[in-house]
Amino acid sequence: MARIVSLGSALQDVYLIDRDDLTAVQIGDSAIFSDILVGSKVDIDRISYEVGGGGINSAISFARHGHEAVFLGNIAHDPAGAAVIKILDREGIDSSYINFLERKTTGTSVILLDSKSGERTILTCRGASEQFGNFSEKDLDLIQPDWLYATTLRGDMDTLERFFKHAKKSGIRIMFNPGVKELENPKQLMNLLKYVDVLNVNKLEAGKIVPGVLLTELLYHLSNYVEIAMITDGPMGGIASDSKETYRFGIYEDAKIKDATGAGDAFGSGFLAHFTAGKSFKESLVFASANSTAVVGRLGANAGILTGKEKLHLMPIQKL
Repeated sequence: MARIVSLGSALQDVYLIDRDDLTAVQIGDSAIFSDILVGSKVDIDRISYEVGGGGINSAISFARHGHEAVFLGNIAHDPAGAAVIKILDREGIDSSYINFLERKTTGTSVILLDSKSGERTILTCRGASEQFGNFSEKDLDLIQPDWLYATTLRGDMDTLERFFKHAKKSGIRIMFNPGVKELENPKQLMNLLKYVDVLNVNKLEAGKIVPGVLLTELLYHLSNYVEIAMITDGPMGGIASDSKETYRFGIYEDAKIKDATGAGDAFGSGFLAHFTAGKSFKESLVFASANSTAVVGRLGANAGILTGKEKLHLMPIQKL
């Protein structure tokens, strides 16, 4: 098994779950929660307190798979921070490299969830997960990981570059799942790709990095920059290449979506968890899809994460 560092955010997710007042109504290409009036009081059916964030979700994937998982992120000394530590301890994840920020609160999301459709709106106060410049790449010398798994650092390209350079110099492999803020800096993002071994993006994100409309076009261009490129396309599945083999795949199964939060994290970290356990490229893609499907079928961004020991059924996947 591998030693993997998850670099990213930690959030407490507070779910407000309702069947009536949070009914999603389609308006053109968008949907809104239509029955909430300004100044009104709304009765919510249920509240659920969960823990999420890209750094946490990925670390849980690695730990459940049997890897040595280390979380590197920022929290605060508050109840939400205590909830984060509790989850890390429960999952057997090394939390000794966490930074506790003063005069900050642990990042918190309030998620409005329509329990009938699985549609949700997320209100986030990132707090301690808003900034990452305090991170030290020298921590990698102490941790000595095999892999660095980086999620969004809210557009802090300087910190990402520090970590990527140091990792590459130290022989640490890198998987990167950039976020919205990183995609707002395409030139700097392209510069980072020279350090990256595995890149995981969705179709819209891929189109902001390289030219192309079709998945095959986007994959062709991305494969010029990284050894392994994976592009997901929601219910249409996705496409991936490891420079030797290319696969077009569908979804693992047409399951009812209870909560889509964490689906992307589950796919990316699920792939790396399986791949670093010695599974083939194809097997790892199948597991990534199964992991994502399991997560959206449960409430919370990581409750459904698999262990790698499950017996998986066949899914649509074709070698190109």
